[in-house]
This record gives sequence, structure tokens and C-alpha cells, in this order.
Amino acid sequence: MSSPLVVRAVPEQSLSRGERHSPDAGPATGERPLRICLLTYRGKPTCGGQGIYVKKLSRALRDLGHEPHVISGPPYPDVDPDIPLHRLPSLDLYNPEALFRTPTLRELCSPINVVEWVGVSTQGFPEPLTFGFRAFLYLRRLARSFDVVHDNQSLSYGILGIQRLGVPVVATIHHPVTVDRDAEIQSAGVWWKRLKVRRWYSFVPMQARVSRRLSRIITVSETSKKDISSAFRIPPERFRVVPNGIDTEVFRPLPDIQREPNRLIVTNSADMPLKGMRFLLQAVAALAARRPIRLTVIGTPKKDGEIEKLVRDLNLGEIVTFTGRIDEREIPVYYARSTLAVVPSLYEGFGLPAAEAMACGIPVVSTTGGALAEVVGEAGELVPPGDSAALAEVIASLLDNPARRLALGKAGYDRIQKFYTWRLAAEKVAEVYREALRDNGRLFQT
Repeated sequence: MSSPLVVRAVPEQSLSRGERHSPDAGPATGERPLRICLLTYRGKPTCGGQGIYVKKLSRALRDLGHEPHVISGPPYPDVDPDIPLHRLPSLDLYNPEALFRTPTLRELCSPINVVEWVGVSTQGFPEPLTFGFRAFLYLRRLARSFDVVHDNQSLSYGILGIQRLGVPVVATIHHPVTVDRDAEIQSAGVWWKRLKVRRWYSFVPMQARVSRRLSRIITVSETSKKDISSAFRIPPERFRVVPNGIDTEVFRPLPDIQREPNRLIVTNSADMPLKGMRFLLQAVAALAARRPIRLTVIGTPKKDGEIEKLVRDLNLGEIVTFTGRIDEREIPVYYARSTLAVVPSLYEGFGLPAAEAMACGIPVVSTTGGALAEVVGEAGELVPPGDSAALAEVIASLLDNPARRLALGKAGYDRIQKFYTWRLAAEKVAEVYREALRDNGRLFQT
């Protein structure tokens, strides 16, 4: 059963005002701080990059002197205690403890709950849509207490309702979800599986329509900007590119830990085709035929999924080790023990795995899929996506060249410190907020 609304650590007076701060002021220059409403339809960091984004960005905005509030559906984000968290309950039908449960009659008295239940029951993904409706209803009396509302890729029709309340709305789109959809359709095989994929991604047209009516869109790379602009038919001038940050207090070199020779590490064990694990496993199998090699995979593969089957088929059971789910603070320890980090993705809108590895000072071998070349730059070895032979060749070359590994590790670390901190990201996001405040009231036609 969905729980009652819980709002943590929100002083009543902070949400009862209708006045708005000056958009031309901000703490970084002696200006007045902004009160920010961050929306995310689900926020647990283990659910993906959007949870990490909300947690880290809210922390960095707070450290700059702003007042971020987070409004989230379940599973809820793990934000710091000094950041107010507004919990918007839902039916939470993807909760593994009560997966696809049948709602009570009382719950189905809510039209939004009916939409959610019907959507899940017909193999759709209604969470972005229904979260947006709930956020609109919740913010009807509170919206003007905030200077700006920042939507983290729900892009629901409810976001347009919030915009009509008179508060500027900014949205982050991390990468074009059309790329995920098309890759899954291509790999689905039989027609009925392709139909299921299309049904799951049926929220995408809504997101395209909504995004075309927003004045400012943040995205995390020039590659994502270009691809989202094309896929959603959004004018390029609406975008502001603000790269993600890396938590350099967590992801850092650990020089006291000795590296193990010939050990590779990859931090994405997802069975999603875009993550390219198939090609890394094929490369490892080719390398194992002629040299000692080990691969650590952070995470757990889907039971009886493609990755498990491929490990068996390639006889990699004694070479590949899956860690299971671990806390992010344990990941740098695994990096410190490894010789190389590999990012085999076919497409990334940003490339957190590459950037986190670079922050830990480990040399990186990455594909050029999506924005990876943009993030890695000259601080890593790059190969074409989907080319296991090229991947194996570059890995072997680096394993035999300790001086090159040392140089790449230092170059990657320096690159993260210069371009990819959360403080820098928060400063740039705050600039976008002020642009949106100054533009408030202008109409944007689709």
C-alpha cells in the first residue's frame, strides 16, 4: 500500500512564502541564493544515474549557498540530511518486495493510481507520466515558493502544468532515450518482443512533446545535445551543456593498495545491449587464449540473461568475477587493485564509468560510443564501439606498457580535477537557472 506523504526537514515558513528572490543574485558573487525545486520520478542511486545526479547536484548547490529541495517518487533518493526531501508516494509497482502487486480498491479511487496500474499491467512504463501529475498537484500551492523548478528527465505533461503556475522550469535530459529504445528493438529478434519494447518506451513521444515547450534544457555533453535535438526536434539554442561532476572525495587514487597484474575492471554488468558487455567478454576470451587475464565486473548479471549465458559459452567462469551490488565507496578499492578500466559501451550520453575510473587514477580503455570520446579526450585509449578485436588489441598493448599506463592514469586524474567536479557543474546549472528566471514569461512554440 502506498504510504502517506512524508516531507523531511522542511521548515513551514520556507514553503509558505509567495515572494521570489531576485534572479540576478547568487552566492558565488555575493548575490542572493536561489530556492530550487529538484524533481525526480525515482531517485535511489542504485536505480541509475538520475539518482546519483540528484544526490550530488543537490549537495553541490547547497554547498554554494542555495536552498535545494528534492521532490521524488519511490524509490526515494538518499540525499543529505540538510536537504529537504518531499516524498510523493505512488503505487510503487516495481518494488521488488511487492512486485506487480494488485492495488486495493481504496488506492484505485485515485485516477492517477488507475493510470499507473493500467500502464504497468499492459507492460508500459507509466512512472514519468504519473509522477508529473502528482508533482503538479503537490506544487499547485507551493510552486511560487521556489525560484525555479528543475525536472530530472520525467518530462511529463504535469511539468507543463507546473510551468503554467508561473514558475520557471528547467529540465535535464541526460541522453536521447530513443537510442536505448532503438537498440533494444534491434536486438529483440522476434516481432512480439519488438512490440513489447515499443510498448515499454511508449512514454517517449510525451517526453519529446513536453521538452519542445521548455525554455531551457540542460544536457551533459555536446553529443547528447546534438542527438536529443535531432531525436526530439528541439532547436539547439534551447540547450545548455553542463557536464556531470564526479565526487572526487569518493573516487580518488588509493596509492597504498597494490595493483594486480593483468586484471581488468568494468563497472557496468547490465544486460542492456547499449552497454557493450558482449564485446568486452569476447575480447577477454580472445586474450585468455594467449595470456593470463582476469576481469572484475562491478554488479550482478541478470539471472539466465545474455551475459550469464555468454560467460558460460566462452568458458570464462574462472576468469570473470561479479562483485554483486556494492556501495560506491567500495568501488575505488576495486579500481586500485586493477590494471586497467574498460568502458565497452556502444553509446553513453556522458560516461560516468569512464570519468569515475579516471578520477581514481586508473588508465582507461574506452569506446568512442556517444559522448565517451568527449569525456575521455586524450587521457585514455579509444576504440570504435562494437569492435571486440580492436578492444582486445588495445588492452593487450597497454598491459605490456607500464609507462603508458602510468601516463594515462595521471592524465585522466588531471582531466577530472579540471573539468568534471560537482562544484563546477552546480555553478553552471545555477547560471542556467538565472537565464530561465530572466526569460520567464516568454512563450515557446512547438
